[in-house]
Amino acid sequence: MSTHIGAEPGQIAKTVLFPGDPLRAKFIAENFLDDVVQYNTVRNMFGYTGKYKGHMISVQGSGMGIPSLSIYATELIKFYGVQTIIRVGTAGGMREDVKIGDVILGQGSTTDSAVTANTFGAGIYYAPLSNFELLDSAYHVAQEMNVPVRVGNIFAADRFYNDEIDMKKLADYGCVATEMESAGLF
Repeated sequence: MSTHIGAEPGQIAKTVLFPGDPLRAKFIAENFLDDVVQYNTVRNMFGYTGKYKGHMISVQGSGMGIPSLSIYATELIKFYGVQTIIRVGTAGGMREDVKIGDVILGQGSTTDSAVTANTFGAGIYYAPLSNFELLDSAYHVAQEMNVPVRVGNIFAADRFYNDEIDMKKLADYGCVATEMESAGLF
């Protein structure tokens, strides 16, 4: 069925939490889900399905970077009928007012990746955006739970170490954090 996910039809929920690190997927499954079943060990990119407050949820590692994430997102949607993918994980703050532990909801994703140029061709500078309904829902749930959140643009870097990028300029233009996957998911 899928080249990179060893699940059988029906083993993956319609909503998937999507950390890059497969060990984070394992941690989430073991600490937040009930009745957990591991459905994937292919390439040690762990995937699990369980219940959270009675709702079926899956959690699937995506690996680092847009290419790896794109493989897993495509297969989840195309072969398993997943309808909602929520990227969870860590990001580096880009502004002085972003502190360790802050919760950031990515509204858009600026990137230096060729993924948008390769998708749309020369002359089109596509701006990858999150799903507004999901973003709005996450924001309001956080407000109801008194969890402070910041909504903003994220910089999805193609390289982890890249001294050629002017990170201060990106921050001045509104990027609040950097990671390596959001543009591919959006």
